[in-house]
Amino acid sequence: MNKIQKFHKLHQSTEPLFLGNAWDLLSALVLEKVGFQAIGTTSWGLANSLGLKDGELVDFDRHLQIIQTITEHVNVPVSADIESGYGETVETIVHNVLKTADVGVAGINIEDSFKTQDGLRDISLHAKLLFEIRNALEHSGFKDFFINARTDTYLQKENPLLETIERGKAYVDSGASGIFVPGVTSDEDIAEISSKIKAPLNVLSLPGLTNCNKLKELGVRRFSFGNALSDKVIAFMEMNTAQLFALKDTAHLYEE
Repeated sequence: MNKIQKFHKLHQSTEPLFLGNAWDLLSALVLEKVGFQAIGTTSWGLANSLGLKDGELVDFDRHLQIIQTITEHVNVPVSADIESGYGETVETIVHNVLKTADVGVAGINIEDSFKTQDGLRDISLHAKLLFEIRNALEHSGFKDFFINARTDTYLQKENPLLETIERGKAYVDSGASGIFVPGVTSDEDIAEISSKIKAPLNVLSLPGLTNCNKLKELGVRRFSFGNALSDKVIAFMEMNTAQLFALKDTAHLYEE
């Protein structure tokens, strides 16, 4: 079983897939070492590690090099966060997806929001993009490659539930393997989305939305924490380096 097949199978397990989000090779190796069965890159964390903000500001080829470094050094499947696809046209985005698949990932996250303006792509246009991505992957030997279609309805809309379901159904019909809905926190909404969309539902960890066992009961199949861990690591580094400079003493580095 190759990594693409293994990753696909992890979404069919009786337990939700708890995905560890990495931003560089070191974080990926740590996640694998402690037992995570799959890794997803976090575009926010990756950008932060390079001194940039999120939003496709990292050069795509440089982004891809980091992802490739991770895939070449871990044994678990890796899913790449490619934001909105790093392109303005269907052709460019499809090309970028194929380049990403070529470096050894088992899947991607791709979202329906814009990077240079507010709002979401038209449902039919994004569905067409997903169809073209799936078609290109199938014709390039990447059968079962996991397309996690992220919809940003809960980040941008006031009453997002019905549109989320509409978009989710359209995306799955067009070739998406799963649906990712960051920002949803209501138990009722999560249960409704998972029951109406016939594909694995991925939700994002947020304050008050943290427990895999509870999410399993609501129908969630995949749970990720995005940039939360990378933010925590950065905060820890800042606190400790500030203490080093203030005290001119390294003693606390050796405290257990």
